[in-house]
Amino acid sequence: MSTSTTQQKNSTDNSRSQGDFTQAATEGLQEYGSHYVAAPAKDVVKLLKSYAEEKPDVAAMWCFAFGVIVGWKLRG
Repeated sequence: MSTSTTQQKNSTDNSRSQGDFTQAATEGLQEYGSHYVAAPAKDVVKLLKSYAEEKPDVAAMWCFAFGVIVGWKLRG
């Protein structure tokens, strides 16, 4: 085998392995995104719901305060 043929084979193998790496990284990131982003968001919502059931008056005041701040920022 000549040197140019060996270099072409090596470059083809490198591009193939880089493509495999890119695909594996993409699949890994999609799995990460679906679990580590969705699961904590569900946990936070669950915690907020349970807190609102335990202390509805405090939760209502937090919602009111949040609404006032958001409204103030949107207006100004």
